[in-house]
Parts: sequence; structure tokens; C-alpha cells
Amino acid sequence: MPRVDLPTAAGLALGSLADQAFGDPRRGHPVAGFGRAAAALEPLTWRDSRTAGAGHWLACVLPVAGLGVAADRATRGRPVVRALVTGAATWAVLGGTSLGRAGGRMSELLDDLPAARAHLPTLAGRDPSALGEAELVRATVESVAENTSDAAVAPLVWGAVAGVPGLLAYRAVNTLDAMVGYRSARYARFGWASARADDVANWVPARLTAALTVAVAPLVGGSASGAWRTWRRDGGAHPSPNSGRCEAAAAGALGVRLGGRNVYGTRVEDRPTMGDGRAPVRADVGRAVALSRAVWTAAAALAVTARLLRRRP
Repeated sequence: MPRVDLPTAAGLALGSLADQAFGDPRRGHPVAGFGRAAAALEPLTWRDSRTAGAGHWLACVLPVAGLGVAADRATRGRPVVRALVTGAATWAVLGGTSLGRAGGRMSELLDDLPAARAHLPTLAGRDPSALGEAELVRATVESVAENTSDAAVAPLVWGAVAGVPGLLAYRAVNTLDAMVGYRSARYARFGWASARADDVANWVPARLTAALTVAVAPLVGGSASGAWRTWRRDGGAHPSPNSGRCEAAAAGALGVRLGGRNVYGTRVEDRPTMGDGRAPVRADVGRAVALSRAVWTAAAALAVTARLLRRRP
């Protein structure tokens, strides 16, 4: 007779609470270990071709997904172990609290622009060397909005869908995109498969993030109607099929204007603006962090509920 999947639901809840309380593990972070392994493999697999990039993606992602499947099978019929393993995996792949802390740290550093510029790479990939306070603030608000999906909502969605295999495989996919999914001369072809896989994996989570931004905006003093209107009007103008939804909804919720010129090394992007408000100011960083935390807390509650509603034999 089908039963409620309480162990996986409990694990998702435990891992989410651990991230809320502690942030990322400070030592021996498994995601960092995966990144080192993928970087070590790259010199052996790199060729200036999409085929080689797809091979690199498979070589990195399949073992991680296989580990998740093995953990899933090993914990069947062992509810306490399953809950603990799921909780540990959830904590390892979530980054919502650390994202918020990085954003908060930027607001503390803005009185020291060299220190603030040095801190920006923990949040965004753009070149900080010539950025003043206004651009550092905009970069931070945009990064917090975008990465609320990547760091927290998306892994929770995949955990709700597929348990430990979903959690681990998603984080591997997202990490590879961050490593090789850039539009640079080296990765334009080699990183194509990693970038496209990340787009697919984040399609639903990004839109859920935007929807949750609409839902929770009033809880942090934001505008639900502004978030909805800006998401629907401006979200598709972003060069990313997913990030624009999150950034546009956040811009509308906070009543600010995002987008504009971004510099990534030698590459310059002039992005359409999102939102009708003023340019973001220092105080908006804290508002963006509060909004992010509310969004992914709601996502955690939905993930746990979804798993409780899912029946298992």
C-alpha cells in the first residue's frame, strides 16, 4: 500500500534548516571537491568542440548522479538513514544563506571601494575594477536575485522531484555551467553542453522563483503587483532564458531598475533595463537579501509539502 514519503520530506526540511542556521559547510565542502575534480579533468577532455564539451559534461555529471542513485537504493527501507542522508545532501547543495551573507557583506564594504570590488567576484562574474558604489550595488542586487534560483530554489525543486539523485545531479550541472558555461573563446564550444543543460535544469525553478517573489514580496515590504508586472513585461529581455525572470521579478518587488552595461573582461554587454523605479541604492542590498531569504524559505516549504504528497510503495 502506498505510503507518504516522510523520510525524504524530513531530509529536505533538515537540510534547509541546517543551511538557514549554518550556511555552507566551512571545511571539506563536497561542491568544492567536485569543482576541483572537474577542473583536473578538463585538461584531458578539452577540445574546441561541442562534442568534447558534451563528453566532459557526461564524465563529470554521470558519476555524481550515479552516487545519488546508489545512496537512494542503499537507504530504501531505512527511513532514519534516508532522512539523514537526504538532509546532508540538501545542506551540501544549498547556498541560500551563504548567498545572503555575501550580499550583506558587500553592503558593509561599500565605504571601502577597493575592498568592495575585491568582494564582488564572490557574487558576480563581471569585472569590478572600474565599478563605483552604484554599479557595485546593482551587481549585488542582480546577483542575489538571479542566484536565489540557482543556489536554493532549483536544488529544492530537484530534491522534491528526485530526492538525493536530483539534489546531487542538479548541483553538478549548475557547478559545471559556472566553470565552463561562459561565452569566451575557450568555452564557446566546449562549454555549450554545460550551459544548455543548466538552462534546461533551471527553466522551471527560475519561473517558480519569480512566482514566489510575487507571493512573498509584501512580507518584506515589497510590491507583489510590481513584481508580477515587471516579470511578465521585462523578464524575457534578458540574454539568459532564466535569469531575467528572477531579476525582473525582484526589480518590480523592490521598486528599482536593474540592467544596463556589464563588463566581463574584454566582453561588454548592454542589457535592457528591467523595472520602472530608481537605480538601486545601498539600502536595497539588505532588502534584496531579505526577499531572497523569504523566497527560498517558501520554496523549501513547497518542496517538503510536495514530497509529503508523493506516495511511495
